[in-house]
Amino acid sequence: MIQTPPRVVVENLNKDFKIYDRPQDRLAEIVLRRPRHQIYHVLRDISFAVPDGKSLGIIGDNGAGKSTLLKLLVGTLQPTSGEITTHGQVAALLELGAGFHPEFTGRRNIFLNASLLGVPDDDIAALEKDIIEFSELGKFIDRPVKTYSSGMYVRLAFSIATMVRPDILVIDEALSVGDLAFQKKCVQRMNEFRAQRKTMIFCSHSMFHVQELCDIAIWLDKGEIREIGDSHTVVGHYEDFCNNKKSYNSVQEDVPVEETGATEAPLLQDCRINSLAVLSTSGEPITTIEPLSDVVLEMEVEVLNDKMDGHFGFAFMRSAEEPIASFLTTNYSDVERRTYTKGEVFTVRLTVEKIAMRVGEFYALGGLADESGLLWYETKFSPLLRMNANKGVGPMTMQARWELENK
Repeated sequence: MIQTPPRVVVENLNKDFKIYDRPQDRLAEIVLRRPRHQIYHVLRDISFAVPDGKSLGIIGDNGAGKSTLLKLLVGTLQPTSGEITTHGQVAALLELGAGFHPEFTGRRNIFLNASLLGVPDDDIAALEKDIIEFSELGKFIDRPVKTYSSGMYVRLAFSIATMVRPDILVIDEALSVGDLAFQKKCVQRMNEFRAQRKTMIFCSHSMFHVQELCDIAIWLDKGEIREIGDSHTVVGHYEDFCNNKKSYNSVQEDVPVEETGATEAPLLQDCRINSLAVLSTSGEPITTIEPLSDVVLEMEVEVLNDKMDGHFGFAFMRSAEEPIASFLTTNYSDVERRTYTKGEVFTVRLTVEKIAMRVGEFYALGGLADESGLLWYETKFSPLLRMNANKGVGPMTMQARWELENK
């Protein structure tokens, strides 16, 4: 059996930048032939391979070198040392407007951008209608792109990059500026891309998207690979690292949904949460919980659009940014699913058995997602919950059974 070589191979990659205190120091360095700069090491000894048909997620703090690595992969920057080998056509979404001529219309930029990707003119003409339709730019397609908003840039760039069907697609957080409906289309297109066994390299601060869309993840820390492996494992370690070093706003400071004053649900939303409750197993509302007791999480959901195939989730949150545990219907194959119609009101109920927290305060959170489980329409926080203290050491206590046996 012939083994397919990796789509992307990176070996001993290093990237340095020269930092000058003043612009004139650059000229003085050339004339006087004496160094007037400092070396900033952005990436150091980076090596990895992306197998054919696999998706790679790149995560890390701001300034870790993620965007620089992507620019090196697509060739917009050259490495200081090391080698990058790619097999197949590469398309990229990096900075907004990269590869576009600001004076050209969107239509002319389709031909320009696709030509840069190596697509023949005849093929571009055949794809033009589909690209415009996917981007939803309408009459704006014949206006100069310098008049486009950031969201319109992304619509056009993503439409071109994915419609030409490259072998390798590189995305640098570009989808974060799009609206909910277009994000949904992009996620669907990316899932189609994966289903076709194409290779995707995705840089994002959304850990959930990295876990769901990527097979492998690289955690960059100060320009070096801190960990590489299965995306679920690497993301878990990175989140634990972030939780231990950051201080978070409370949920109240983060403004819960019910305090925003919003009365109208967004039109693109399929459903909304009318209420969220934390109950005992007998149905009584509670705010104080005994360790290892059972708790019922319940939310009332109202359907806003016909043929809604929704997904629901609950979580325990230490703060607005720090999850303790989560429960998503997308992760449970035994959850009954059906299509809902506009106007339906129903209750989603989850019983959490034997909560393992030993002591502390936390919130329950209810959430609604689209059918992909990747885009969340709405979340609602409960009032603050308190776990009564239990004997022991550490944040958790677990149900266990002792045995002592004489020999």
